Amino acid sequence: MIYFDNSATTRPYPEVVETFAKVSVDFFGNPSSLHPGGKQAERLLVQTRERAASLLNVDFKEVLFTSGGTESNNLAIKGTAYQHRSRGRHLITSEAEHPSSYETFRQLEQEGFNVTYLPVNNKGIVSLDDVKQAVGHETVLVSLLHVNNELGSINPVEQIGNFLLNHPKVLFHVDHVQGVGKVPLHLKNAKVDFCSFSSHKFHGLKGTGLLYARAGTKLSPIFKGGSQEHQMRAGTENVAGATAMVKALRMTQDAAVKRTKELYRMSERLIEELKSIDGVYVNTPEERAPHIVNFSVPGLKPEVLVQSYGEKSMYVSTKSACSSKFAEPSRVLTACGFSYERAASGVRVSLSFENTNEEMSAFIDYTKEMIPSLLKVVNR
Repeated sequence: MIYFDNSATTRPYPEVVETFAKVSVDFFGNPSSLHPGGKQAERLLVQTRERAASLLNVDFKEVLFTSGGTESNNLAIKGTAYQHRSRGRHLITSEAEHPSSYETFRQLEQEGFNVTYLPVNNKGIVSLDDVKQAVGHETVLVSLLHVNNELGSINPVEQIGNFLLNHPKVLFHVDHVQGVGKVPLHLKNAKVDFCSFSSHKFHGLKGTGLLYARAGTKLSPIFKGGSQEHQMRAGTENVAGATAMVKALRMTQDAAVKRTKELYRMSERLIEELKSIDGVYVNTPEERAPHIVNFSVPGLKPEVLVQSYGEKSMYVSTKSACSSKFAEPSRVLTACGFSYERAASGVRVSLSFENTNEEMSAFIDYTKEMIPSLLKVVNR
């Protein structure tokens, strides 16, 4: 199998699975319980939070454990909107967000909030000038992707965060789910107030995630119940999942130091080969994350390409996994201004540090054989 769908999910590291199994058995107590078993689990959770904070260069009180990227995005966006609605009901995001953010803003619009959807250029990137023009007296939140999940383009979050220092009542949320381990983000330097992470995107387990919430910020909880996670996320903590996630984060950061350049070389090679095939358009911009390549073959349905690759045990995707079962053209590619046919035929290839040059060679060879053959049939 050649697995090039790592933006949908990654294979967990064996060490991470071992950690999850061991903690599940040896530290199964409820961290809120007062007996020794509960205290033991609570101590491990504190240590895990401190380790996560150290890896992210933040304070341990700024780390909230969640169930994943969707919950982290919902908590940051809804939690800010509800907490500060008496101050203002204007929210800012972009047209190219992941569905877990985009649909959350759609719901808030139905509840009476005013949302500005910033345009993106043909590279999928938001303009700092557009952010400046959109911010007003009633704005309470700017929420943007760091790395676009379909294109691999990178928003200028550090510039935007520093601009927002001029508007101290406007909070800044960054969805960093696709950037972890691939594109560095220093949360303090970028003046980020909230930042979302999802474990299964960096070789952790599904159902675990993290939200960075800067000290001094307040969120209205979206779950009601206990007082866990600084009273911002009720529910019994997943100690084993959090511990395994933090281990995956450390291992991914280690791998990034050793293999990021190689990942760039592999994806660059793929882009150059795709450009040499008649009828293929590369949608990913030159300045990009190292692991995502998006291309279109107008005239061919992306499902046909995905199935053709699948028959050779090569796994790629169309758009985000959360949207892939909808037939309409990619909302992200449409927002970039691409034609209907190009937006409707996008294919995403997403790599991880586990992929090899041999896999890429086999993928390129098959692509150069398969696409001209399919186009020949369609154009008869």
